[in-house]
Amino acid sequence: MNAVPADPVLLLQRLIRFRSVNPPGEEGPCVAYVADLLRDAGIDVRLLARDQDRPNLVARIPGRGLAPPLLLHAHADVVPVEGQDWTVPPFEGRLSDGHVWGRGAIDMKGGLAMMLSALTRLRADGEDPAGDVLVAVSPDEETGSEMGARYLVDHHAELFDGVRYAIGEDGGAIFGAGGRRWHPVVVAEKRACWMRATLRGRGGHASRQGWSGTAMAALTRMLCALQTGRLPAHVTPAFERMAAELAAFSDGPLAGRMKALIHDPAAEVPYDLLPEADAVYLDSVIRNTANATIVRTSDKINMLPTEITVDIDGRILPGEWSADDYLAELRTLIGPEPEIEVLLEGRRSAQPVFGTFYDSLVSVLREKDPDGVPLPMMTPASTDARLFAGLGIACYGWLPLLTSPGSRYQDTMHAADERVPVEAVRFGADCVHRLLSTYR
Repeated sequence: MNAVPADPVLLLQRLIRFRSVNPPGEEGPCVAYVADLLRDAGIDVRLLARDQDRPNLVARIPGRGLAPPLLLHAHADVVPVEGQDWTVPPFEGRLSDGHVWGRGAIDMKGGLAMMLSALTRLRADGEDPAGDVLVAVSPDEETGSEMGARYLVDHHAELFDGVRYAIGEDGGAIFGAGGRRWHPVVVAEKRACWMRATLRGRGGHASRQGWSGTAMAALTRMLCALQTGRLPAHVTPAFERMAAELAAFSDGPLAGRMKALIHDPAAEVPYDLLPEADAVYLDSVIRNTANATIVRTSDKINMLPTEITVDIDGRILPGEWSADDYLAELRTLIGPEPEIEVLLEGRRSAQPVFGTFYDSLVSVLREKDPDGVPLPMMTPASTDARLFAGLGIACYGWLPLLTSPGSRYQDTMHAADERVPVEAVRFGADCVHRLLSTYR
């Protein structure tokens, strides 16, 4: 058996150097590297693919039978870097100023490195995990998971028989208020409802001012409604638990305002007491949301367009909401005028599961960082967890980082100069290693 590097920092540097940008994908070489790494550690690996150039990796490590099977899932693809002003080469995996720099450092090759480090360390020590561990490394998470987790769930669900719990990326959930180090444990996700709105109106020569009933006027009304309005607040079980724990660890006015968000539908998110990023996060997980992202119309400057389309990124709260329920609520904000076509509707998101495994996650965090505060959270985005949850698996976003209170490294995901502190990665790998040995 060849020597296997267990240092998560070295692993992360190597993973970043694979240009697995999606689109177009090209995750194959990165997945092949992970496969060789696991095989060198004596772990059986299977490659399963809808597209042979974009394979999924599935491996199973036998455990001691003290706990049910656990899934570790990660994605190998990253988002593009074009149009971003990087100060370092994004695929060099540079180690500088105590950080690993590069695309994927946070989302999510850093998390994959933690998982691989923990697993190979167990193997090197001759230790088996508490229960069987199933590893899934997939392509295509960044553009819908059709080649990745969705393919595994739809065509190879039998591989996940018996799996009760899963950990994966935390989906960008972060909170920095109060001078505390919060450790997110993502227990719920919103799901996508991507739409295209079509607005029509009278055309004409653009030199004439004041026409009524133009498509551009309808566009103005809709964009203003989306920008300045809010859909109603809804307190989900995930938000209620999160807000209660935030209140318990907050002081003075903030504690009271957090409690108000739970009990008073008319209560407003405390933008005045929080950093803007924290307030925007809370605003996004207490309600369904819709943001206009792409506008298309004529390219003639001297012609009033008769048709305009707007792509809208809608996000729906966990629970029993249907797309029709969501659209009915959206109509109360934007009115009946736009014609709406649903382009993509994500699978319904599960409500959170708080039990012995969640307690194990919290226990590891408290053991490894007594000064930190584990915090159950909802992510306003979605990850592959939404698909594995459809198999009856309780999924958690849990790949811990040890950073200074208030730092916002996760804000660099999908942005220029994505990076992660070296010690944060090592801390996360230690946490995953501890979990694999002790979870129940």
